[in-house]
Amino acid sequence: MTQSLRIVTYNIHKGFSQFNRRMVLHDLREHLRGTQADVVFLQEVVGAHELHPGRYADYPVQSQYEFLADSIWPDFAYGKNAVYPEGHHGNAVLSRFPIASWRNEDVSAHRFEQRGLLHCALAVPGWSEALHCICVHFGLFARGRRTQLAALRESIKREVPPHAPLLIAGDFNDWRGEACGVLARDLHLQEAFGATNGAPAKSYPAALPLFRLDRIYVRGLQVKSVEVHAGRPWSRISDHAALSAVVAPL
Repeated sequence: MTQSLRIVTYNIHKGFSQFNRRMVLHDLREHLRGTQADVVFLQEVVGAHELHPGRYADYPVQSQYEFLADSIWPDFAYGKNAVYPEGHHGNAVLSRFPIASWRNEDVSAHRFEQRGLLHCALAVPGWSEALHCICVHFGLFARGRRTQLAALRESIKREVPPHAPLLIAGDFNDWRGEACGVLARDLHLQEAFGATNGAPAKSYPAALPLFRLDRIYVRGLQVKSVEVHAGRPWSRISDHAALSAVVAPL
């Protein structure tokens, strides 16, 4: 039986360093592997782009999520959210365990910010129920975030059994800290860093984090440890820090 899981959430900035100075997918894959994560929640993952392979000699021939998953995370799911003439990007979940089912729900608040909820059900060896994982990336504007938070709440009530273990992770862009109260009150979720350290982690900007934008929420799980992956080398890969947590069944 799998006793505990290490999870990571990371906004990968479409595989480019801050200000798009360098393509960093190879460094990103190396450092993600170094976390020894069982499940990885990724935001701003490019599923396809017609121009990048011609601009960068070592750009992967496969999608970014397939390149990052490689042989480490044999199962993966991708939710296409933002579509443009050159390609598309969205959220992805990479998993060491089988993904029994997945769905992507469009929660765009307006046509200028295309957002989605990527919901995967994982079959973890020895667990009596599926582990539900939802990867999110909310919008930049408060009104849109409230709409997306309401959509997340309704999706969980509709799709996740109350007794099933649940993980929600991603970039909430929650400058005002509204999500924690809503998710705790309405869905009995706790934020992993809040439960351990008293407040969500500072994750942006990665070089010297000041803002608590990225989150890991849990229900039906205990949080054993948490970590912020900031500073170098992480700050050379994305403008967000990566967050990790070790969780176990109750």
